Amino acid sequence: MTIKTTALLGGAAAALLIGLTLGAGPGGDAQAQSMRQWGPQWTASGELALPRDYRGWVFLGAPLTPNALNGGQAGFPEFHNVYIHPEPYRIYRETGTFPEGTVLVKELQLTLPSTSADGSSVEASGRGYFPGKLNGLDVAVKDSKRFAETRGWGFFNFGHHEPPYAASAKVADAAQCAGCHLANATKEMVFTKFYTLLYAD
Repeated sequence: MTIKTTALLGGAAAALLIGLTLGAGPGGDAQAQSMRQWGPQWTASGELALPRDYRGWVFLGAPLTPNALNGGQAGFPEFHNVYIHPEPYRIYRETGTFPEGTVLVKELQLTLPSTSADGSSVEASGRGYFPGKLNGLDVAVKDSKRFAETRGWGFFNFGHHEPPYAASAKVADAAQCAGCHLANATKEMVFTKFYTLLYAD
């Protein structure tokens, strides 16, 4: 009985140790396994696969830079509808840091045709800027090893046009996206100041 009891206790202790290891804090095996479920998906050639079901993620906000307020030459003359998966969002809210594997989706959406020189139009709620057709998709991925040269983030464009978007995309050259984020982002490589859910209590 003593030998059997000792063996059982030893097995339980080992199982507990394994459980504690898998449930370790940020960076542990449990988080790595979880990240494989919500993190980026890569093709065999190393391209980023188009994220799925992102419109059901946490909606962070929709900054707007219309052409009419930018001399007719806005780089992105649309609403920037930004989404983050609920799990990395939860981790960010707990730690103040975006976990490895964070995917941020920015879907572009044009404004409705304007009726005024400033690009605004009039709807039932009054005069303003209202969302119209979808017009493109950009994605940012945090991977400190893969994108070490751009402060741990890679940027991808799946097309600047109406859906359907490309099924996969190569990482953009640093000059295309990362350079602007390096120079202007408010936290890590993200314009957190535009998204209340990232800093409000």
